[in-house]
Amino acid sequence: MKWRAYPKYRDSSVEWLGEIPIDWNVLPLKYVCRESALYGANVPASEYVDQGVRFIRTTDIDDFGQLGKNDAVYLAPSLVAEYMLEDGELLLSRSGTIGRSFVYDEEKHGDCAYAGYLVGFKPRSILSPRFAFYFTKAKQFEEWLSLSVISSTIGNVNAQKYANMPLPIPPPPEQRAIAVFLDRETERIDALIAKKERQIELLQEKRAALINYAVTKGLDANAPMKDSGIEWLGEIPERWPVAHLKSVLERNDGGVWGEDSDNTGTLVLRSTEIALDGSWHIEQPARRFLSAREKEGARLREGDLLVTKSSGSAVHLGKTAVVTEEVAAMGCCYSNFIQRLRANAAAYPRYLFWIINAPPGREQLAFLGSTTTGLKNLSAQIIGAIQVPTPPIREQRAIADFLDLETARIDALEKKVKQSIEMLREYRTTLVSAAVTGKIDVREEQ
Repeated sequence: MKWRAYPKYRDSSVEWLGEIPIDWNVLPLKYVCRESALYGANVPASEYVDQGVRFIRTTDIDDFGQLGKNDAVYLAPSLVAEYMLEDGELLLSRSGTIGRSFVYDEEKHGDCAYAGYLVGFKPRSILSPRFAFYFTKAKQFEEWLSLSVISSTIGNVNAQKYANMPLPIPPPPEQRAIAVFLDRETERIDALIAKKERQIELLQEKRAALINYAVTKGLDANAPMKDSGIEWLGEIPERWPVAHLKSVLERNDGGVWGEDSDNTGTLVLRSTEIALDGSWHIEQPARRFLSAREKEGARLREGDLLVTKSSGSAVHLGKTAVVTEEVAAMGCCYSNFIQRLRANAAAYPRYLFWIINAPPGREQLAFLGSTTTGLKNLSAQIIGAIQVPTPPIREQRAIADFLDLETARIDALEKKVKQSIEMLREYRTTLVSAAVTGKIDVREEQ
């Protein structure tokens, strides 16, 4: 969409702002505030109470300047009497999520105070709080931040730096018009993004349902069914036997320890190089090498399955990948946090991949995993004891080929939707940046 430019511009004398409309000013933030650079309260968590004044922390503010509804904390009014927010007050995060911003609305938010990693600014009538908020969402603000961050243990921008930040200042009615325009346009863009995010959720649900149905019901919709006797499998085709996974495996063994590492030995694959969808992400910085003392038996070959057997997250426990021809050609070993499964003649590797990666299969592994030292763990015995349907090998191949094709189509659709979301987000930032710095004239946009 094309927007009009202002009739005349002048140099702002600020390199990262560039030109601004001729009747705009550029002033430090503190010059357009009644009070500025006000640090929040430092109160320990031990003082939190169930009811009282809401205590706003940087983690409570999201990227859109909204307060999260969960994990709100409260304090007794007497503890934060000097830190109570005033209507229209602007908060800026000085550490952690640097630059995150929030405008306090007394009617909407109720009584609130703010924490020490936030800095408060109370605008004068010359500055619209919403205009100032939108400036913090502009690319120019990000550029100013990158120039202003102090390098220390934790990067931060102190209150005085914020106070001295140059701010483009249109006439107040124009500020309000820009804020109203951006409220409307960003709401439209955010609604589109939300629809597309819901579309992704539906595609993921469809993908999961497709995998689960294919590996438990097969591809013949008219096949007579029987009760598998296993809760997570339910009914399966009548002629499919159910077997323990170990009965269709030639190998089920752990990998090598990686303490003895260098840059000249054998590539050792880790669970971090396996994505949740079973694809590979092997990049040079992520590689770990082991000296020539590694076990020769840990060498991988095409068709091997690698299963994550130890993880701090139940989501990653049991994630599985099939060793491709390209990966096998690297002469890899695999780490001790991974279990290698090698199918025997009764099983097709890609079919085993899909049945392990099916939602019920992953849930079963997460449920069976034991917890030690903060990690969820699977053993060869646990993995081998999982019961799986074992259709004839030709049918396994057909199911795997079907799922390879159909999930690739869904994944391609999901990728397109994600790309469109990124384009919308980029457009949102570009539109905000152009409006608050006067690159487009939106005064008469309805």
